[in-house]
Amino acid sequence: MPGTAPGANVNQATLPAPPRGLARDQAIARGYTAGSDHHRPTHLTRRIHTLLAVVVGAALGAGYMHVRDLGANRHVSVPSEPVRARSEHPLLDEVAEHVQREYVDPVSRGQLEQAAVEGMVASLDPHSEFLDAAAYDEMRVSTAGTYTGVGIEVSEQEGGRIVVVAPIEGSPADRAGVRTGDVLLEVGGRAVAPGSLDETIARMRGFEGSRVDIVIDRAGEPEPLHFDLERSEVHLRTVRAERLPGDYGYVRVSHFSDSTPGDFDGAILTLQATPGAAPLRGLVLDLRDNPGGVLESAVSVADSFLEGGMIVRADGRTPDASFEMDATPGDLLHGAPVVVLVDAGSASGAEIVAGALRDHGRATLMGERTYGKGSVQTVMPLRDGEALKLTTSRYFTPSGRSIQERGLEPDVRITAQAGAARHVYGRDAATDPEVRSALQYLRDRSLDKHVALATRR
Repeated sequence: MPGTAPGANVNQATLPAPPRGLARDQAIARGYTAGSDHHRPTHLTRRIHTLLAVVVGAALGAGYMHVRDLGANRHVSVPSEPVRARSEHPLLDEVAEHVQREYVDPVSRGQLEQAAVEGMVASLDPHSEFLDAAAYDEMRVSTAGTYTGVGIEVSEQEGGRIVVVAPIEGSPADRAGVRTGDVLLEVGGRAVAPGSLDETIARMRGFEGSRVDIVIDRAGEPEPLHFDLERSEVHLRTVRAERLPGDYGYVRVSHFSDSTPGDFDGAILTLQATPGAAPLRGLVLDLRDNPGGVLESAVSVADSFLEGGMIVRADGRTPDASFEMDATPGDLLHGAPVVVLVDAGSASGAEIVAGALRDHGRATLMGERTYGKGSVQTVMPLRDGEALKLTTSRYFTPSGRSIQERGLEPDVRITAQAGAARHVYGRDAATDPEVRSALQYLRDRSLDKHVALATRR
């Protein structure tokens, strides 16, 4: 199935053109073709995203109350002296007036309006959010799966150090020799301060063809290393795959972006076409710590293992917020068994995949209970490059189950080892204890099948 981001629950012909900028977050989107009046579309656009991702962090802001003018429909005699027009939002205006006049520091009307909007949306649920231009850009980067930069995945570690998790394969940083474990000291001639992860990422991005200098500290090197990198388009990796012993396969999906379906199908085909190797006897699909992403991409991954039937159903207040997405014929594994690894970080789109495959009897879930996010967010572009991410639907698995605040219980429970590092880029999946447990389950299942066949003979 084609991958897009879930779109707005309105006919796109009525929407303004999306604002210019980059792209951002882990969310799930549903796009509708302009002029469509059908609420179960088969062809989807990418102009708006509906999100199915967990957003980490606290939403700040005061709640906003819309106060109606109770006297709006009453006949009121006009006094002899002029009367100031009655406000539609008297409480909000009264509070704003006090803040602007008496707060210890000056506050502009624009600041108060934005705080009111943020508070109003944040009061709805943990997943609805007002996105400023920077946050919206970053979300569109994540859902699109590409951006312009140097191609370094970084994380903030103890002490606030910004450390390279991995250079993205084929990126400028990868070609220049940046390595996993390198510590960033300077970007663009400015020192990397402890705890400045977002700022550091922003400075490494830029226009294609522009250049940026980075300085790193590498273990075993007596002096810092300098790299002069030319920014280019970088493809974000969401899929990693490798063969496991005994003709089994392993595929990890970190989140669902527009590029995930093609990458996923390509990874499966590559595993099956390994020279001299037998066809895959089974697959471990790793969705641990997968927060979700583009809805169509998640549905496409589930569809890769199904011949037909419903994958997900969503219900909302508007016609476009209610839809059903079904599988198409074609199982890439031709019925070979699948184990899906899940944990408390598996949410939204990951839960759609896991729930659909289990409900259709196509996979066994192993690990921990999933997060339990059963809602769909629609991202609606606003003025000045901002956007509103609003919960518009709740979704259900093929069996009709809602996982909202319940999650999915695994068929086989595996408790993650305390402090164990897992699904780290570059690590051999066969050394992961949970992957080994899943692999053993597949082997035992295969053995039981052979024993059953021998008994019938």
